Amino acid sequence: MDSDERKLFILDTNVLLHEPLSIYSFQEHDIVIPMTVLEELDNIKDRQKDVSREARVAIRTLEDLFRDATPEQITSGICLKDTSGGGCSGLISIVADHHLPGGEEVFTNKEADNRIINLALYLQSFRKDRLVVLVTKDINMRLKAKGAGLSKVEDYRTDQLIDDIRLLAKGFQKIEGAFWDKVGQCETESHGRDVFHRMDESVLQGTHINQYLIDEAESFAGRVQKREQGSLFIKDIGYERMMNRHAWGVHPKNIYQAMALDALLDPTLDLVILTGPAGCGKTLLAVAAALELVIERGIYERIIVTRNTPEIAESIGFLPGTEEEKMLPWLAAVTDTLEVLHKHDESRETSLQYIMEQANIQFKSVNFMRGRSFQNTLVLLDECQNLTASQLKTIITRCGEGTKIVCSGNLAQIDSNYLTPVTSGLTYIVERFKDFEGSANIFLNGVVRSRLASFAEENL
Repeated sequence: MDSDERKLFILDTNVLLHEPLSIYSFQEHDIVIPMTVLEELDNIKDRQKDVSREARVAIRTLEDLFRDATPEQITSGICLKDTSGGGCSGLISIVADHHLPGGEEVFTNKEADNRIINLALYLQSFRKDRLVVLVTKDINMRLKAKGAGLSKVEDYRTDQLIDDIRLLAKGFQKIEGAFWDKVGQCETESHGRDVFHRMDESVLQGTHINQYLIDEAESFAGRVQKREQGSLFIKDIGYERMMNRHAWGVHPKNIYQAMALDALLDPTLDLVILTGPAGCGKTLLAVAAALELVIERGIYERIIVTRNTPEIAESIGFLPGTEEEKMLPWLAAVTDTLEVLHKHDESRETSLQYIMEQANIQFKSVNFMRGRSFQNTLVLLDECQNLTASQLKTIITRCGEGTKIVCSGNLAQIDSNYLTPVTSGLTYIVERFKDFEGSANIFLNGVVRSRLASFAEENL
């Protein structure tokens, strides 16, 4: 590509914190790292926060690149090799943005964002042969830059898999009318107690592995088992049979809960993702299925319950007690669910203590997951809409042989200042794992709650 066609990308600090290796995502274009960005990374790297790790990774990446470069080369730009280790994909440079030539500074105060915008405006004026693009995840900074006269400002969207949360895979496909009226004739075969239907892939467009199929007539329920040579293999579960699924005394109240329970109780699925609004039964179903699989069926040896603590899995503070005792306030939803499941027992406290021991239920902090490995364990990860993709990856990669993980969350209740529904780690894993044969995703569409809670969810 000619130098005139190559863009000049100026990266804000939050881009490197969001993805430390983002410098390799701009293909053949050139990258500028303002000096202010390095200063901000330096201020963040020693904090006792999860984002500090991302800052250190970004700093080490830049240090490896510029280790042997001279000051002149750092300013003019050095070759940025592509990830395959081949040729030069573009140039990367570090530019001082504290003292620009007189008259070029639009913003006079020395706030970090203003210095970066000043540099972008200066390069836009000085390098008229190049398209200068400021890349930042800060919405207000994008508005300020455009208002100051910068012609091209963008969000960093390379790792954003979808543009609209409404396009997120729901894990099921609802067919108008009756299923067999649409499908017609197909091949059917039995394997033990299971019945499978083989049909042409064109009959059901847009399906993915382990996607559930239901119809409006409530006459069919199945799951896509595999795709092979233009054909789909559908496991016939049966609508009534699915609605009669139960775990630890819990029965589904709608077809969405039935699909979730079917996936939760299936030991062949290593990852189950439950999404949906508050009150749809995500936590209740997950806990009930976990108790059923550990105590009644003995498939797993223990249950580990974890979730992020406030401020994106930061320190759990100086609450007294052990790690598990500190985590109890954040995991009240799970303990409340256990109480609901045993509210009719003669001695609820004794029952809960017995269940905690029998199921070997452990409450863990996300902070202490890194480096661990879980064998024959059922991991319940609650409220994971507030986790980043890298944090979820850390937890999922801890799962050893014989381990199942259940991720649940509500994308409408993100508490993090750094995440949106489309950039949440929950959205990321739904899209990444939607065609993985060992995972299933179900959006629980029906709220099963009091009329007050339902009205508040819809109208407030």
